[in-house]
This record gives sequence, structure tokens and C-alpha cells, in this order.
Amino acid sequence: MTVGEEGRPMQFFYWLAFLVVMGMAIFAVQNSTAAPVQIVFLIWRFETSLIYMMLGSIGLGVLTTLFFWIPRAIRSSMRSRELKRQIENLETALYRPAALGQEGT
Repeated sequence: MTVGEEGRPMQFFYWLAFLVVMGMAIFAVQNSTAAPVQIVFLIWRFETSLIYMMLGSIGLGVLTTLFFWIPRAIRSSMRSRELKRQIENLETALYRPAALGQEGT
């Protein structure tokens, strides 16, 4: 992978997020006068605008995704650090005997 290709997946994600946000903004402007939506869950009843309901749903989706992603990212980072440490230890053990043998000659 070349240096320029490393950021491409993240750049794609940013463009995708930008397009979704722009779509939501256009939807909000076009439907600002829409009739209110009533949300019923068990004993709660809540009446709000359609765009607020959609923004809340997207926000809850983002929070849920982060809730499950953050622990995985932390574990992955810790594992990566541990593996790098193991590589350093193995390289030290591999190259040390050769360096010691050269000192005696």
C-alpha cells in the first residue's frame, strides 16, 4: 500500500458522512412544516416534529454504534501494543547472540 492510499477509506467515510448530513439538512428544510408525529412507548407519549424524531433516531444509532465500537477499538489498540512489544523482544533475542559472538573475536 502506498502512502497516498492509506487515507482513502477514511476519506470515503468523511464524504459519505457529509452527504448524509446534507441529505438530512435538505430533508429538514423541505419538511419543516410537516404535521407532528406522535411517538408511543409503553406508558410514554411524545409528540414532536418528524425531523426531530429522525435526528433523534440517527443520534441514538450513532451512540449505539459507538457504545459497541469503543471497547473493541480499545482492546485492538492494547493487543497491537502488546504484539509490538513482543516483536521488539524477539528481535532483541534474535540479534543479541550474533552481536555477542562478534565481540569475542
